[in-house]
Amino acid sequence: MAYKLIRHYGRVHLHFITFTCYRRLPLLRSIRARNAFVQILGETRDRYGFSLVGYVVMPEHIHLLIGEPDERSVAVVMQVLKQRVSRQCLARGRSRLPQDAAPQPFWYPRSYDFNVFSEKKIAEKLDYMHWNPVKRGLVASPEQWRWSSYRFYALGEEGPVKIEG
Repeated sequence: MAYKLIRHYGRVHLHFITFTCYRRLPLLRSIRARNAFVQILGETRDRYGFSLVGYVVMPEHIHLLIGEPDERSVAVVMQVLKQRVSRQCLARGRSRLPQDAAPQPFWYPRSYDFNVFSEKKIAEKLDYMHWNPVKRGLVASPEQWRWSSYRFYALGEEGPVKIEG
């Protein structure tokens, strides 16, 4: 029996959100696509006023640790973020497709959203996301992966997206 996922909003918790590319395809494998995601993430954060505590952009999935937005809901923010990224990335790829090719989905429609409310869980989720590129064999150490918030925490570097750590 399938159980419906219950999401809790309005409790001033952080949300650990994971969403994947359609069929887990590495649609964010290029530097250009990952840079586009990070840029749009920053623009979306500025527009909707949510705190960004951590992130990692992987070739086929994303992990975010965010606060609730000033207005709207986390679901609306994720919808806007995913739509903007998919439109930009798919627009670049359309030039390589035949004219009569049907558009392919970019994101898997569902996402994982876990409420995070303790310092211990925040540290656990940040550690998990920052070490993900190493575990996947993309880099030898987390500071080598430019598309994450690791360098902010480990080295105090400001990155392309403002982090509220």
